[in-house]
Amino acid sequence: MSRVKGGASSHARHRKVITKAKGYYGRRKNCFRTAVQAVEKAGQYAYRDRRNKKRNFRALWIQRINAAVRMNGMNYSKFMNGLTLAGLDLDRKVLADIAVHDEAGFKTICEQAQKALDKKAA
Repeated sequence: MSRVKGGASSHARHRKVITKAKGYYGRRKNCFRTAVQAVEKAGQYAYRDRRNKKRNFRALWIQRINAAVRMNGMNYSKFMNGLTLAGLDLDRKVLADIAVHDEAGFKTICEQAQKALDKKAA
């Protein structure tokens, strides 16, 4: 039986890592040992930041809603409370999109929230 050397599989394994390290600076792009470390760390950052991206978008939506609501004479927390009282079940992504692209529509939503707050106060 002939002896099997691991050349082909090793080369494939190395090529897989080196391909992922394409564009990195210095030895990290072509030296297997450092490329393995760099690719592994990049994977950790990517995993972490896929979750952080969701937080960042939520914060952006809240800022956009707050800015639009303040132009209509309310603040964010009272607006969201008014939406709950009015029974309007819109998520922040949709509200932010309406605030940016349809000012008149957002103004009517603000008015409904304000009416619900006034009704509760009375």
